[in-house]
Amino acid sequence: QVQLVESGGGLVQPGGSLGLSCTVSGFTFSSFSMRWYRQIPGKEREFVAFISTTGSTPSYADSVKGRFSISRNNAKNTIYLQMNSLKPEDTAVYYCNTMIRGTNYWGQGTQITVSS
Repeated sequence: QVQLVESGGGLVQPGGSLGLSCTVSGFTFSSFSMRWYRQIPGKEREFVAFISTTGSTPSYADSVKGRFSISRNNAKNTIYLQMNSLKPEDTAVYYCNTMIRGTNYWGQGTQITVSS
């Protein structure tokens, strides 16, 4: 059974930093690329970051480029999202994602609130 579990959400002031983790099980983690998405209530889920199986080719949405960093530890079945210089518009529920044989799998999401 494929499972993705995010952690690390919370409240942070503008300009602050926060790190998210997503630990997975039920599949061969090192064989699959991973993504972070986010969603604001009433809006579509949007892509945030992508990491390949080896971690060598990350990519980012323009809105977070230069501020967010995605990484992975294949030995721990975990991906990370380091978020710096956070802005109020980064407030959202953040989800990790992978696609296996044409099926999208999602975690339960973790809330990030950027507010003073």
